[in-house]
Amino acid sequence: MKYYRLSLAILLTVLSVMCSSGGNKIKLGLIAPLTGDVKTFGESTRNGYQLAVDEANAAGGINGKLIEPKIADDKNDPTECANAGSKLINQDGVKLIVGSVASKCSNPLSDLCQSSKVVMISTASTNPMVTVTDKGVRKDYVFRACYIDPFQGAVGARFALDNLKAKTAAVLYDVGNDYSKGLAEYFKNTFTQGGGTIVLYKSYAKDDVDFSSLLTDVKQANPEVLFLPDYYQKVGLIARKARELNIPAKLLGGDGWDSPDMTKIAGDAINGGYFTNHYSPDDQRPEVQDFVKKYKAKYGASPDALATLAYDATNLMLEAIRRAGNEKPEAVRDAMAKISDFPTVSGKISFDQNGNPLKSAVVLQYQNGQQKYVATVNP
Repeated sequence: MKYYRLSLAILLTVLSVMCSSGGNKIKLGLIAPLTGDVKTFGESTRNGYQLAVDEANAAGGINGKLIEPKIADDKNDPTECANAGSKLINQDGVKLIVGSVASKCSNPLSDLCQSSKVVMISTASTNPMVTVTDKGVRKDYVFRACYIDPFQGAVGARFALDNLKAKTAAVLYDVGNDYSKGLAEYFKNTFTQGGGTIVLYKSYAKDDVDFSSLLTDVKQANPEVLFLPDYYQKVGLIARKARELNIPAKLLGGDGWDSPDMTKIAGDAINGGYFTNHYSPDDQRPEVQDFVKKYKAKYGASPDALATLAYDATNLMLEAIRRAGNEKPEAVRDAMAKISDFPTVSGKISFDQNGNPLKSAVVLQYQNGQQKYVATVNP
């Protein structure tokens, strides 16, 4: 009887350890805006993440363990994102997180992950403050799969100067959006340093839907380029109003333009507009064409940049786990930092000292409601 009780106690202890450690599974969190004003971003992000997880599990998992998805919705709200991260970490026991999308959400999430010693890789947050503090100190548990706004803003400005031959530009941005503010500033700095003139630089609020007054000012300023560093739902409204007012300026923006809903909102008004992005499905590299084929087979649509970056970010996390030999956050963090020339859909990735990838950007143009590849710009 004593032997039986001892054996039962040992069995219960083993089961307890297995349950607390996840057994033969590795919990991998995803935080994305699955509802809210940019839900298409979240839907694409979830698709790319899930495709990478499914492929890993079909191949037997990582280091002999299957990946267990843990998905949370941040609604594109910073507070919701922090709450979602807290739940994943403190209630679900997640130590590895992919996400989020918007910089305004990833900034507080990265602070939480850093203080909790949880490895995080953002899919598409381009604001520099995601991976460093306001004092410039590296958040060493935080990485990203996308380039950062200083590079993206500079690419947009150089394209306006060199390709569009523009000498004047106007900038409209969302004062409450870290992504929009930062990209506007980096564009302005590079454009003026390159000899261009910013003839108007004005902001609006998150909930604004009437841009008549701002665009009347733009028309009076008569810029050759109107730079709109915001997400598709705002850009679509502004583009429509700009064309209603017969503003002839060429429209230019960032990766926030990339959504199948852009043309639903903007209609023909967005045709001719250029934007910087992370990849083009027209790229003939085998990595790109193989991914596009797999994504279409699974989801019935061509992958946008949000799906691509989520796929890349998830695979980078999985590769770091594989190289670490375990899922301990410190080991995964160290392995991630050492990744160099890792082939992803959006290009070969090496991380700099701040956890940012060194990679190229592409410039796309809306033509007849479709995105068309224009150019590739290297770091």
